[in-house]
Amino acid sequence: MRIFATLRTALRALRRNKMRTVLTMLGMIIGVGAVIASVSITSGAKEQVEQQIASLGENMLLIFPGSFSSSGARLGWGNWHSLRLDDALAIQSQLQGVTAVSPENRTRTQVISGNQNWNTMIQGESPEYLQIRQWPLVGGEMFDNQQVRTAAKVCVIGQTIVKELFPNEDPLGKMVRIRDVPCQIIGVLKAKGLSPMGSDQDDVVLVPYTTELKRINREDWLDTILVQAVSQAAMPIVQQEITSLLVQRHQLKPEGPRDFIVRSQEDIAQAATATATVMGGLLAGIAAVSLFVGGIGIMNIMLVSVTERTREIGIRMAVGARGGDVLVQFLIEAVTLSIIGGGIGIASGMGISRLVASITHWPTLTPVLWIIIAALSSAIIGVISGFYPAWKASKLDPIEALRYE
Repeated sequence: MRIFATLRTALRALRRNKMRTVLTMLGMIIGVGAVIASVSITSGAKEQVEQQIASLGENMLLIFPGSFSSSGARLGWGNWHSLRLDDALAIQSQLQGVTAVSPENRTRTQVISGNQNWNTMIQGESPEYLQIRQWPLVGGEMFDNQQVRTAAKVCVIGQTIVKELFPNEDPLGKMVRIRDVPCQIIGVLKAKGLSPMGSDQDDVVLVPYTTELKRINREDWLDTILVQAVSQAAMPIVQQEITSLLVQRHQLKPEGPRDFIVRSQEDIAQAATATATVMGGLLAGIAAVSLFVGGIGIMNIMLVSVTERTREIGIRMAVGARGGDVLVQFLIEAVTLSIIGGGIGIASGMGISRLVASITHWPTLTPVLWIIIAALSSAIIGVISGFYPAWKASKLDPIEALRYE
């Protein structure tokens, strides 16, 4: 029962100076609110990036052409046409951990239909491309292996192409002209939105990779090879096997420079979220400073309170209160200030993050773990900042305290 009596005494003391209590809590409110708001905004940004990465495909590995040197100048990744169709076919036929492969060749050019035209990305792909990208159709069908073998003049279009070339009609069965190559539309892709880099994924026309290589671009190299592993757990093993296979096929030294690079979705996700992670850490650090300042404010006010209530403390100790009772009373006051301030700060931070989301249309996400961390931090700061003033109060000499004016 003693603890409840001490708690009531502490709460009465806080109520006697409402304005000072509110101003003291303000430091905790601002600090905790800043932590929650910053974490919510950065967590939402990371979640959006991760969703965009996931939209690229399932268990996907990407193989890009490498770099080469010319007259001592290293021209960087992607400047050397080192990937060939045989590389993609070898990966598909020789590696057991691979479920699907799509050789990819791209070009950007004008697409014409009737009196409408639009500049878009033409991608030569295999029929497995939609499986790798987890990209469903809303109409028609994907081209098949027979159409790949014959370099058929067919295509599948994205929603941006539908909007720009066929705004008020069904595009299925219609013809589009790509560099004087007439292609029949046999399928329409479901809308996918922006990529992690901010480009429009729906602004695309898919054709069989043989059609792209033989009829449209007339090239014998690939821009990318898309590979789907059997599972997420198998991706590191498949990545290593692809590297070993291409090193052997390209007759490279095992430890020497390579004319290709293999990237997984995890690599892309880490690179894409790195900035958000750094910014989140920076904002959280600034917010932590605010929490520290709030703790100093509580300690300062509690020291003032001890000085103001020296006579009251002397009376309590004269009628039988022990030093431990006084210590607990002042600790409870400090912790109460911190917890109430932390609770209001959590609510304020969540409110600010939602306000930012509604104004800027940024996604926000408040992890439950961070709410728990903020609540515990408030309590711990209350104990730390209140301990010295409470200890000082408990060590007062009752006789000297009664004489204090």
